[in-house]
Amino acid sequence: MRKPTGQNLLKLNISRLSQRRKLSTFHTDEPYKTIQQFQHSKDLNLVLYSHSKLLKSGFLTQTFPTNHLINAYIRCHLIKNAHKLFDEMHEPNTISWTSLMGGYNSAAKQPQIALSLFAKMPKNTVFPNAFTLSTVINACSAIADVKTGEIIHAYVELYGYQRNLIVCTSLVDMYGKSNDLVSARRVFDSMVERNVVSWTSMIVGYAQSGQGYEALMLFKEFNRVEDDYPNQYMLSSVVNACASLGRLVCGKVMHAVVVNRGHESNEIVGTALADMYAKCGTFKSSLKVFRNMLNSSLISYTSMIISAAKHGHAELSIQLFEEMIHKQITPTDVTYLGVLYACSHSGLVERGLELFNTMQEKDGVAPDVKHYTCVVDMLGRRGRLDEAYKLAKTIELRNSNEGAMLWGSLLSASRLHGRVDIAEEASKWLVEATEQVDSAYVSMSNVHVLAGNWDDAESVREEMKRVGVRKEHGCSWVEIKDSVYQ
Repeated sequence: MRKPTGQNLLKLNISRLSQRRKLSTFHTDEPYKTIQQFQHSKDLNLVLYSHSKLLKSGFLTQTFPTNHLINAYIRCHLIKNAHKLFDEMHEPNTISWTSLMGGYNSAAKQPQIALSLFAKMPKNTVFPNAFTLSTVINACSAIADVKTGEIIHAYVELYGYQRNLIVCTSLVDMYGKSNDLVSARRVFDSMVERNVVSWTSMIVGYAQSGQGYEALMLFKEFNRVEDDYPNQYMLSSVVNACASLGRLVCGKVMHAVVVNRGHESNEIVGTALADMYAKCGTFKSSLKVFRNMLNSSLISYTSMIISAAKHGHAELSIQLFEEMIHKQITPTDVTYLGVLYACSHSGLVERGLELFNTMQEKDGVAPDVKHYTCVVDMLGRRGRLDEAYKLAKTIELRNSNEGAMLWGSLLSASRLHGRVDIAEEASKWLVEATEQVDSAYVSMSNVHVLAGNWDDAESVREEMKRVGVRKEHGCSWVEIKDSVYQ
């Protein structure tokens, strides 16, 4: 065999060097090109192809490309694939753990698994960063697990993230959703830096827990000390606070703010405004806001159906229901409850029964105790007490609250139509269950009065005095110059 000459040897070395450079280029540039192709994609075929490519090139032994692939599977809502990749990693880092926890939070809606993963981190000598802590706090928030949230809060202090904006905002949100507004405000007040999300979390917490006045005061403070503009979630929460307080003037001011900030066509804000006007007694304004919304969804339709029903516009409520069906928006159990309520309070018994009997067949909504209670009320109001009573006896009650609604509506109907026999049984059930006791006694007394049984009515009143039951006085609220008086 001939040995290569000097010139041939040089060519051979150059060829080998060229091959090595190509191989080196593949091992440095190729995986990053592959990652760039799928790192923001939700195309499952592309993700699977990229996975295969990285596997063949041997780069799945490295943490960086594997983390990107885990996030890709999470975007495609394939959390099992992501977890399998995670389990196969030699050394998952903080990003690996955080990505998988975030996937169980958002894509899989299984925050409990995210919390269990966090508990395993220290055993694997991997420590959380700010995003990890924020992710597990959000998991606690999703299930309103304030006890675990307090433990995570201790970790926040331990790792020195008590001044981190993202972590503290998550804590405020978690405590707010767990109805621990004192702790939420303590964290909020301790923050050295706040953004619009931080303020929104605190305002939403107040609004959702029924502390509307505090929500309004905090919104005023936000406008006074911050240069930022309120977002749609803050505005909708403040509008809801106005609704809960019955403050129409304040609600109108917020409507002006919404228009000024260009959020009038937003579905979330529009639904809140429509609900506010309805709760404050101006149904025409409520309907006008609803009709001006560009894209009405299930939530806005359901809210409007219930508002129309409560204001006595049963035909409109049914019309809105049929309108959403025509738009191929599938109603929920709450939507059906609203339209059944409309039929009940307007005497449309046959239409109501038709909807009730076909709701599962047409839309896959199985009637529960609330729907049955609505039908009992519907029949009772029209004087069909025997049918209502017969139906009530067949309903399986899971708790006393459900029973209170059912037997309370039956008691009201029997009082209205003078059925002493049914009224007595309904009153007895309510008293024994210690639900609506004062109303049960008063209603029973009134039934005896209507039937001319004065002695029985007096006996009921004496029994009320003996057991110490007093009827709570009714009250009204009136708004004068932006102040509400009771």
